[in-house]
Amino acid sequence: MSFVSIAFDTGIRRRPSGSLGQFIRFFGAAISLWVLYSATYSRLDALSITISFYSGMLALAFLIISPSANSGGEKVSAVDKAASVLSIVTGAYFLYYADTIAARITLFDPLTVYDVVFASLIILLTIEVMRRTVGLGLTVIVILFMVYNLFGDHLSGMLSHGDISYTHFLDVMTFTTDGLFGVPLRVAATYAFLFVMFGTALAKCGGSEFFFNLAASLTGRTAGGPAKIAVISSGLYGTISGSPTSDVVTTGAITIPMMKRLGYSSRFAGAVEVAASTGGSLLPPVMGAAAFIMAEYTGIPYSEIAIAALIPALLYYVPIYVQVHLRAKRLGLRGLSAEDVPKILPVLKQGFLFVIPLVAISWSLINGYTPTYSAVYGLLAVIIVASLKKSTRIGLKASLEILSETATRMVPVAGACAAAGLVIGGITMTGLASKFGVLVFAISGQDVFISLVVAAALTLLLGLGMPTPSAYILAAVLIAPVMVKLQIPALQGHLFLLYFAVMSALTPPVAVAAYAASALAEANPLSIALDAVKISIGAFLVPFAFVFNDAILLKGPILEIVFSVASVTVGLVAIAVAAEGFLFGILKVYYRLALAVAGLCLLSSQLMPVIIGVSAITAVGVLLVINRNEM
Repeated sequence: MSFVSIAFDTGIRRRPSGSLGQFIRFFGAAISLWVLYSATYSRLDALSITISFYSGMLALAFLIISPSANSGGEKVSAVDKAASVLSIVTGAYFLYYADTIAARITLFDPLTVYDVVFASLIILLTIEVMRRTVGLGLTVIVILFMVYNLFGDHLSGMLSHGDISYTHFLDVMTFTTDGLFGVPLRVAATYAFLFVMFGTALAKCGGSEFFFNLAASLTGRTAGGPAKIAVISSGLYGTISGSPTSDVVTTGAITIPMMKRLGYSSRFAGAVEVAASTGGSLLPPVMGAAAFIMAEYTGIPYSEIAIAALIPALLYYVPIYVQVHLRAKRLGLRGLSAEDVPKILPVLKQGFLFVIPLVAISWSLINGYTPTYSAVYGLLAVIIVASLKKSTRIGLKASLEILSETATRMVPVAGACAAAGLVIGGITMTGLASKFGVLVFAISGQDVFISLVVAAALTLLLGLGMPTPSAYILAAVLIAPVMVKLQIPALQGHLFLLYFAVMSALTPPVAVAAYAASALAEANPLSIALDAVKISIGAFLVPFAFVFNDAILLKGPILEIVFSVASVTVGLVAIAVAAEGFLFGILKVYYRLALAVAGLCLLSSQLMPVIIGVSAITAVGVLLVINRNEM
């Protein structure tokens, strides 16, 4: 087993039968009902809500996630049952003293013996759940940060910090909102959870099937139809799932075998699904937990983030769709037969109502409602829409399954957010963020473009093997201060980091989405990841475009927005053609280089490079038509 696979190794989902299985289902449903109540009607403070949610997640994790991938079996060991009970007891202790914790003065009021014991317990339980849910890679990073917090004062030079005792460490990590119970878990305990519930409910009553059939009816019969179905359906499904990995396993189970059957190679089929699914986490209205954390961390309303992210998310898919089409033309692949493709009108007639919940969320966000209530309105819209037909109606059994499945899906998210909280606490204690900024400026010489390249590379590096929320929060804490010093507005700066945190899911060597696709495609995950990077090469350039030109984020006069979006779109198409090396036929190297340079020019916010880019593309087009037989 390779180091990469070990770092990515997690426990497996257990589905105990009998009375324990029933208890787990009801327990998961109870957590979901509590979150629904506490986020909307409860007058509890944020700390109490976060503590109660997290202790439930810890307890559920030990019951449904095995210690390792090789432990096997559906039986829950006595140790795991004890750990689950201990999670509840520990949470109850913190909840009982929540008012005292909120009122105490950090590092001034001493910790009691019980405080130290229960604080140590919850950190140990967190580390174990983190290892089971998000893998050894992130767990090791968190442990290294903890070791640095406790012993970094023995280092010399820039990385050294003041003495931090064990009680000091516990005080900040568990008795403040700067550590474990900070922003990431608070977001997971409120609107991130509710948006996952919305997505689960929509999928349960047939929404995901409608999106797939819609994509199939639109593109199924065109060249490379199955791959285009993957691109569109994965993007649509991503708007309700917000998770690249779950998107891959859900839509990829259908699209990858279909692509392989019609002539695409296994690695390319997996790569298309990975690239398309990854972009789903960037597509509004539901952009995943990382975007919610961004809203909480920056203070920018989520509605503003979602509106700004719309065009960049659509631009993400432009080069992917173009390359999929050109690859199909190059290989002579045809679409699906007419009998295999659903007709558009019956599809719309049967499922157009499933668009209403997405409209409800979008409408509520635009009209200033909080993400929490927007998710609730979307959930209510799903229930109302589903009740109009007997086949989609959500009964008592289906409701229990939705509530239980939502809690189960949130377990790895809670583990990732807890890890992010521990890292944030450690960075806050040691002042590492400012030292990290010095390192970036030392590399870039304070040049904005070079600093952005370094920031992108570091974000991808920080995101290796990590869930998107953890990757983003690490980048936000360590790299965002650099953006501030470069005078990049918070929206562009954090959206830039979010974009690359999402892209880390397909970036080798630890491309988590590629690992999810490898079993379905029966291909090497590293090969899938490399192809996915090539397919989405233009997407790596979009964040640079919107940092230098906020018209792409729908800011500014309408004519400027239209011109900028059109220019970037043409540029991404040119880059996609250059990457694929095919248009009317195989392109020679100098044509590909000319198109790549022209495409980069069109991504600029300056008029002169855009004119050069348009001129170059026109010249290449004319030459290709004249010399069509000599390409």
